[in-house]
Amino acid sequence: MPLAAVTRESAVDVLIIGAGPAGVMCANALAMAGVNVRIVDQRPAKVAAGQADGIQPRTIEVLHSYGLGERLLREGNQMHMAAFYNPSPSGGIERTSRAADVTAPTARYPFEVTLHQGAIEAIFLDSMKAHGVVVERPIVPTSIQLSQSEDELENPNAHPVTVILKHLDPPEHQGDSEIVKAKFVVGADGAHSWVRKSLGISMDGEQTDYIWGVVDMVPDTDFPDIRCKCAVHSNNGSCMIIPREGDLVRLYIQLSDRDVVDPTTGRVDKSKMGPEKLLAVAQKSFKPFDISTSGQIDWWTLYIIGQRVASKFSVNERVFIAGDACHTHSPKAGALIVLRPSQGFVLITTAGQGMNASMNDTHNLAWKLTHVLRGWADLSLLKTYEFERRKYAQDLINFDKKFSKLFSGKPRTHENQDGVTHEEFLEAFQTFGLFTSGIGVHYEPSAITHNQHQSYASKLIVGERMVPHDFIRAADARPYNIQDVLPSDTRFKILVFVGNSVDPVQAARVQALAEEMDRPSSFYHRFGQGQPSTVFDILSISSAKKQDVNYTDLPRLFRQHWSKVLLDDTDMYARVGGGGYEAYGIEPQRGAIVVVRPDGYVGMVAPLERLKDVDAYFDSFMVARS
Repeated sequence: MPLAAVTRESAVDVLIIGAGPAGVMCANALAMAGVNVRIVDQRPAKVAAGQADGIQPRTIEVLHSYGLGERLLREGNQMHMAAFYNPSPSGGIERTSRAADVTAPTARYPFEVTLHQGAIEAIFLDSMKAHGVVVERPIVPTSIQLSQSEDELENPNAHPVTVILKHLDPPEHQGDSEIVKAKFVVGADGAHSWVRKSLGISMDGEQTDYIWGVVDMVPDTDFPDIRCKCAVHSNNGSCMIIPREGDLVRLYIQLSDRDVVDPTTGRVDKSKMGPEKLLAVAQKSFKPFDISTSGQIDWWTLYIIGQRVASKFSVNERVFIAGDACHTHSPKAGALIVLRPSQGFVLITTAGQGMNASMNDTHNLAWKLTHVLRGWADLSLLKTYEFERRKYAQDLINFDKKFSKLFSGKPRTHENQDGVTHEEFLEAFQTFGLFTSGIGVHYEPSAITHNQHQSYASKLIVGERMVPHDFIRAADARPYNIQDVLPSDTRFKILVFVGNSVDPVQAARVQALAEEMDRPSSFYHRFGQGQPSTVFDILSISSAKKQDVNYTDLPRLFRQHWSKVLLDDTDMYARVGGGGYEAYGIEPQRGAIVVVRPDGYVGMVAPLERLKDVDAYFDSFMVARS
């Protein structure tokens, strides 16, 4: 593109390309942190209907950490129960069992929320707008160049990425092109990512032969489990039901090649299939039950399952890809499929797993970008994004290969002894519950995940999210879930489990720890940037009882505000609280230190006498104030 055609030049800290789930999660997190961020998208308007629709338990927790969870729960549908149908002796289907939809014992929200992608994105868009950031559209990138200068790449204040944007609907009397100089670029532009392709990053994986149709509608039916997640295996194919907001229901319908494949080209021919034909295929699987609709089809599409992961998630820790841009179920090349890239992972099996993975990608990345941009952390911190999220994406693909084969396979019958048994399917459904819910995500040891003192909080696993539990506030006995005092505000949370703080011997240990932590050589002041409470949020949690504790007796460092002292005791009516030390595997007399990362994951655990190990943890990636 000739530079003479470019009418504008600008600079930004972070440029996000793509406003799907990964993009808006990133933009909102950065906007809330006060980062200079822009987000552009080629679509002239946000998604109106259809596409990805399921929010998993861990993602609900994450949205709550940004103050967005209540709206999600208010607008969405909750799925608490799953039902399983298999062939009956009479030739139709019959219910084999019912089970909890979520099999993750520590899930704070033990259910999934279903809501169409446009409404989910709107929650983020409204929050972003309140912080002064809006999606700029319709805009497409046409060129991206990364400086080869080592000095620029290693200088966090430099702008080594140059992107040329084309405004598809520019204001009158303005040119349509713009040069943007960025410190960092995040490509969240879907399965067919322009950013990924421009940087020459390959997608590794394979294609399956499973073809699925998707229909959103308000059903007329006598099927008794229409408001539950249902896995239906019949001799006529498989189907999955996902209840949605209001009276909407989504059907995932297994198709055969003869339904949609052009025999001369071997490609999916969408003209051979429509929503009415899809429903007709589903009706065969539902016999003896009836299912139809007297209203309009809200949305429909076809797609083929493919499982791919990008060979890398970043280039020089300056350009990152996230969401479906780096892990996706993409359709066959040339297939006539309407599925938007942001529809994501295993919708047929895990209700929007791809969207959940996408949003958690940028939840992981945003705080790291913020710390580097503020000068709080070294650029090396950004290496942990690919280290943590690529492994998760590969694990997700491996899981999906197994589950997709089970779900798309024929059920075992007397005539088909090689088919999938109900017991096999149910076992997989429950075994992988921790994984698909997001609750069991585990980050391996790295600069920000140290597990050498795991035994001091044996049930609070380093590298996993902070387990929810109810405590009470020492000052007024008001109950709080621990997750509600750990917001996604970019701060590390230093949880000092002070043990039995009313015991004189233990009180002396706690006092000694406070004095050591308050020294200039401690991490708290070395990396506190002159205002430690903006980088670190200290909370203390005592195992003593509410009748015996005065929060004012704790060292001042551990009670910087009256709300920062919690007790592992029940509330005044003995309805909630208590048992936290036991649930976390912490010795109630002696306590422990727990470092929680800004994304809510446990970074390390240490005994009170090993503050030097906490110092070493932060010294490995943070930058001391000069």
